Amino acid sequence: MYRAWLFALLAIVACKPREAAHHDARPIDAAHVAVAIDAPPPPPPNTYVGSAKCGECHAQELAHWKTSWHAKALQPSTGLAGGAAHWKGSSSEAWVTVKPPAMRTTGPDGALASFPIDFVIGGKRMQDTITVFPDGRWQVLPIYFHVTDRSWVDYTEQKQGALTPDHPFYWTNVRRMANHECLDCHTTGLAVSYAAKHWKTTYVDGNVACEACHGPGSRHAASKKIEDIVHPVDAGVVGVSPCIRCHGPRNPLWPLLDPDHQFEPRRDGARYDELYEPIVVALPDGMSSDFFADGKPRTSSFEFQAMLQSACFRKGGATCVTCHTAPHEAKRPADLRLDRNETCAKCHATLAADHGHHKDKKVDCIACHMPPIVSGVLDHFVDHALDVPNPTSTHAVPDACGVCHPKKTPTELQTSIAAWWPTAAARQARRTRLGDAFDEATATASARALVSVIDDKDEAPTLRGAAMVVAARRFGPNTAPKFAQHLDDTDVTMRAKACEAIGDSHGTAAADAAAGKLADPSLRVHLACALALLDLHDPRGEPALQALADDPASSHLAIPHRELGVAKGRRKDFAAARHELERAVELTPYAVDAIVELAEIDAELGDFAAAHARIDQALALEPHARRALGLRDKLPK
Repeated sequence: MYRAWLFALLAIVACKPREAAHHDARPIDAAHVAVAIDAPPPPPPNTYVGSAKCGECHAQELAHWKTSWHAKALQPSTGLAGGAAHWKGSSSEAWVTVKPPAMRTTGPDGALASFPIDFVIGGKRMQDTITVFPDGRWQVLPIYFHVTDRSWVDYTEQKQGALTPDHPFYWTNVRRMANHECLDCHTTGLAVSYAAKHWKTTYVDGNVACEACHGPGSRHAASKKIEDIVHPVDAGVVGVSPCIRCHGPRNPLWPLLDPDHQFEPRRDGARYDELYEPIVVALPDGMSSDFFADGKPRTSSFEFQAMLQSACFRKGGATCVTCHTAPHEAKRPADLRLDRNETCAKCHATLAADHGHHKDKKVDCIACHMPPIVSGVLDHFVDHALDVPNPTSTHAVPDACGVCHPKKTPTELQTSIAAWWPTAAARQARRTRLGDAFDEATATASARALVSVIDDKDEAPTLRGAAMVVAARRFGPNTAPKFAQHLDDTDVTMRAKACEAIGDSHGTAAADAAAGKLADPSLRVHLACALALLDLHDPRGEPALQALADDPASSHLAIPHRELGVAKGRRKDFAAARHELERAVELTPYAVDAIVELAEIDAELGDFAAAHARIDQALALEPHARRALGLRDKLPK
């Protein structure tokens, strides 16, 4: 669904130009002239300069960084880790050669062909292979090299199941297009554009370099002033934004190709949650498979989503750099600042001595509170939710005790925990409640738990917001007044999710409350409430979206144009629909469904040449897109 990647919304204050003053014959005030002349000029734009420039003053840091995995986030094919191989799965088959680096497999036309391996992504545990198509698309080839056990695998097939050519994740389709799916996190200073049927991709550094974490460096390079660069370790929650931008999948507000609204670390506190929404438990088309039944992430790369749920973050203020070193620091095991238990003991000194009750010293803080239950398809990673073990048979969520004692039942494990920590149940109650709220298997009895999560001000806003959306979908219009109570919450995520939940509940009784947030200072909330009103079929919804589409400050948002185009098309106002959809496609030329919708409007207007051109554009991204092929078959040749 189109909205799925457009939840996190950037707050913008629109500044209108003053009206020109009338000319008169009053004498010029010399004092005002002096002030104007003496005023310092505005600072020059802060731009990317590249890691080599940073290294002129920070040679040691640059040398350390070059040994890090961040420096190898994207490499030319000379960095290919795997050797020659043949691999056959249920839906893909490929032959890999090293000299030259290439992969022979089924191409977009269904025929076997050899594709050069132009780049590789990653290499710590899994390495993706990239080929660049003639139209400039960087496509992720079907099989990956699993570094851990030195074998080739079809990672996507194992995660998504058998992939037919019309599946969005089939290797020739748009969801495997690295220009907008991968490179945003694997390069620094990325710029991707589309014009004349060709994709252009440039970057300042072809890896995760200095300015990915410290922000553009031209001002600092010129001034050498510390205030002209970002230091994440000293910037608290703001400083963690560069980490979470890539270590937590997210839905961006602005189109991925929009150069004016890309995230940059800034000292003034650029708000991540105004630009992005971290993917949460409830997605537009149902519950996310990337989370366990209690809302805890089950998939690798969701470290941010897990950290947001931890008490270490919510109450202790811990961030990524509390525990982990920067990529330019000397290498340490797991990139930890201190040894495993020492990091925990900084805040939990009284618990460090005998808290564990295990004779085996390998069973340490990490083993019990960050167990390796997170799946990377073929590897397992530690859980960054940092919670207490909670063996449960009700919600089937794995925990630390079950990792080491897989033959024991949850009841047996819980009995042992209670013997050691008689008050453990009170600590476990939170996760039990979250399971009661989110687990689809117990959905019919989830109302009380959902309300409890929503009302708990100590709970993570991402979970409270997700609970509102889940409650709306399960229990309908009567829930809307409950969500309206949270429209004035101080947290942006809570306000935006309250709007979304009102729309999902179809609770027209809360329409006025949602309309009241159209003036919210957060654009993310503003858009969420406009969409809610549209979902409620409220007459204020479409004008609110039209205002966003027409305002220069928000006209680069794609979703208002898309929604307006669909709404106007339903009313058979095809000329206006085409205007809006053309803008949506201009902003998101990778959105196949939007392109097809525009082709349908072209056909309604009798412009069959334009409709065929749009279908060709869609099929270039997804050669087997059913909707595009169906429309093509209906159109006059």
